[in-house]
Order: sequence, then C-alpha cells, then structure tokens
Amino acid sequence: METRASKGKYRNPVIHADYSDPDVIRVGSDYYLTASSFHCFPGLPTLHSRNLVNWRIIGHALPRMPMDKYDSVQPGEGAWAPTIRYHSGKFWIFFPTPGEGIFVTTAERPEGPWSEPHLLLAGRGLIDPCPWWEEDRAWLLHAFAFSRSGKRDLLQLCPMSADGKKTLGEGKALIHAPHHPYLEGPKVYRRGEWIYIFAPGGGVPQGWQVVYRGKSIEGPFEERIVLAQRGTGVNGPHQGALVEDPEGGWWFLHFQDRDLYGRVVHLQPVRWRDGWPEIGEAMDGNRCGQPVMEFFMPPGEDLGGVVPQMEDKFAGPKLGLAWQWPAHPRKEWWDLEAKPGWLRLAAASLPPEGLARYPRLMLQKFPAENFEVRVQAEPGGDGVRAGLVVAGAEFAYLARVRDGNETKVEYFGKSGICFREPVPAEASLMLKVSHGGRCAFGYSANPGDFYQVGPIFPVRQGSWIGAKFGLLCFQKEGKHEGRGFFSELTVRST
Repeated sequence: METRASKGKYRNPVIHADYSDPDVIRVGSDYYLTASSFHCFPGLPTLHSRNLVNWRIIGHALPRMPMDKYDSVQPGEGAWAPTIRYHSGKFWIFFPTPGEGIFVTTAERPEGPWSEPHLLLAGRGLIDPCPWWEEDRAWLLHAFAFSRSGKRDLLQLCPMSADGKKTLGEGKALIHAPHHPYLEGPKVYRRGEWIYIFAPGGGVPQGWQVVYRGKSIEGPFEERIVLAQRGTGVNGPHQGALVEDPEGGWWFLHFQDRDLYGRVVHLQPVRWRDGWPEIGEAMDGNRCGQPVMEFFMPPGEDLGGVVPQMEDKFAGPKLGLAWQWPAHPRKEWWDLEAKPGWLRLAAASLPPEGLARYPRLMLQKFPAENFEVRVQAEPGGDGVRAGLVVAGAEFAYLARVRDGNETKVEYFGKSGICFREPVPAEASLMLKVSHGGRCAFGYSANPGDFYQVGPIFPVRQGSWIGAKFGLLCFQKEGKHEGRGFFSELTVRST
C-alpha cells in the first residue's frame, strides 16, 4: 500500500480505513490505538505505532460478545466508541453496546489475551465511556445515544470503584450543552493544574471539537471550540484522542466520516497557549484551528505499515489480523490445514434475507480510495459459489461456480444474477475499486490483464460502518455442506 510519509512530512489521513472513534495512548515509546468495531468480529482492534503515522494491527480485545444475540448479524449494534488506558500496570478498554450498557476488559499486554468483558453500568443508550483515576478516587464519564435514550448534548459523571467493577451511585449531569448538538465522545486528560475534557459537538458529518477545562473533574468548566472544518475538505472533524510524544510534543488524532470509505483517521499537531490547546492550523483570535493535510513527522521509529496489513497468503496457522466476520465466527467455518497454502471456507445456504444476514462473510475494510484485490478461488462441490464480495448497504459478488464439468464465473449485483461465462482454470478473480466506490469485478489469466464481468457496482456504506470487501462461500443446491478454496489474496492501491 502507499506510504503516508515522505521527505520528513506525513499526509492525512494517516489511516485511510474505517477505524471509527479512534482512541490512542502512549506507553513509553509505543503508541496503541483502538477503535469501534460495531457488529464485526473479532472486535476492538488494537494497533501499534512508534510515530503515530505508521500503524500495524497487533490483536483484538473482543473475540466475541458476552451476549448470544451476536451469533447472528446485528447491523448497527455491537462495540461502539471505546477508550483505551494504561493504569496500575495493565491495559484497560471501556466500551459500550447501545442496547446493554458499558463494559470493561483488561490485559497485561495490548496484544492480549483480554479478560472477559465485565458489565460495569447497565442501561440502554449509554455510550462513549471514559474512565478517570486520580489519587484514590475513580470516575466514569459517558454520553448518551439519542436514538436509544432520548437524551443528547449531555455528559454524565459517575463515581466508580478503582477496579472498574462497579459505579458508586447515580452520578450527575456534568455538562449539558444544547448549543453543541449531539455532544458526545468525551475524553479526559490532565496537563499541569488543568483537567481537560475533549468532546465533539454538532454531529458526525459536520461537527467540531469542543474542549472544557477546569481544576476538578467535577467542574466548573470553561469551554472553547478548538477545531472545525473551516474552509477545508475535512468534514467533522470528529472525536479522537490527545497524546504527548516522548519529546514533549502534543498531537490529536480524530476521524473524518468519508461515507462508503468509513471513518478515516487524521493526525493534527497541537500547540498550547494560555492553558488552551490550539489544534491543526491556527485561524483567528478565537484560536479555533482547521485541520492540516500535511505536517512534519512526529518523532519516533518508523516500523513500516500504512494501511494496516491486508494481504494474506493463507500460509500460517491463523488468519490475518485484518479479517472480520459480521457475527460471532465459528472455528468450523474455515480451515488452513486441509490444503496447504489455501484457505478452505465452509459453505452454507443463504438466509431468506440474503447476504445481509449471512454471518460467514470474511471481510476487510476498504484500505484506500483506489485499490484492487486479486485472489485464486475454487468451488468445492456442485452449487457452491466461491469468490470476492463487496458488502455495504447492498451487496455484489463475483464467484466461481461449478456447472457440471465446467467452472464458470457468476456476477451478482443490483439486478441480481446477470452474468455467467466459462473462465480459464488459471485465472484469478479481481476487484477494482475507484473514486466514489465504483466497483468493477473481473478476472485475469495473465499479469496486467483484466476482463470485466458485469456492470460497475456503486457501493454504499453499511450501518455505521464503511463498505467492506472480502471472500464469500455459499451454496444454493444440495443438502451437503460444500467448500470453497482460496489462495494468496493480494491488495494494492492504484
């Protein structure tokens, strides 16, 4: 994939992939990032960097939910905006599910294993939790999802036990700000004598960053808008994380909602003046900055990696870390040992709702604005479809299907199944995505060749998440459980 750094500068977004609601901490010289995963599993990805620009996935904190309902596809549910912290010698992630409440999981190492999620605070519509420890006391700050709770523009503070096991009383409404509609995503920090609460207002597509400061976590607070779109093309800019580098410089990571590409991650420089942060490019006397698209690199080692690792040769004992499923996966769905160098996926019949509720899709985030994917696919059994899929509000796929003694490719898009033709045995299936989510499926028997199959498919984002691409295997005929085989998935920006 393309680099996001050159000649001592980086370019935004530093992660052009759907890492929604990013939160970041530094421990020593290492940075760790986590993000919302919604109904995709494994969830709560953990990423590592040494310079805030180049990131690699190192694990996931949420292999599955403690609720069985996620055995089936639950669009729009799952793990919403998390907070990651390092406290008392271990890593903590606080995360909400919009229907159940706020959970906590901990680990000795960011790669895991992470503890079974513990329900800290039950309640519908409780979102965006952030813990705060100071001396011998602890608090939980959170927001509300208007769609589930009927409340908005409100940040609630609850006393909490230091071990994160329970809240101590009902707490209080800490900040109510109707002049910042949909105030949410609070993050708490201390710098010198001041406590700061960063919280985006105005909603995801067109909002701004608000900062509150006070001498106590319980207030009172002054407020200031510190970052807004202004004249740039960076809408939002929405919630994120403040972090200090080892040399004393400050940075702010936030997301930008890019529709079908999801919520991509930007990095902004931060300066301090009179006890207030100035983020991005300073614009006027109010010190409300605008996002920068390019800036000098933060200090730190470049460990490589730009868009977190996407390719998979299916040569190891485990799947690549970029893969997710739209429901709790089961181990019997895939196998990496039956045919060395190949992934074997088990096929099942589609539910009545079709691919939108099919849990066996093996998916990844869109990694760039323009990119292409290539994979070898073979159906194992009559009626089995094995191929590439694009998933969003609607679905499209190109799959190999066995038709008697012949193998053909089948295209499915907005008009249903509209194309079948024989394909050379050595041909790879391909997906080309161009600006605006224009998806072209085809195959290639020789390097540089591309034979398009079916019309262009204009993909749209899913429920709270960007579009995804990946592998599918299902069957339409027969009662046996068929198989599909896949070899060497490659992904490159174009």
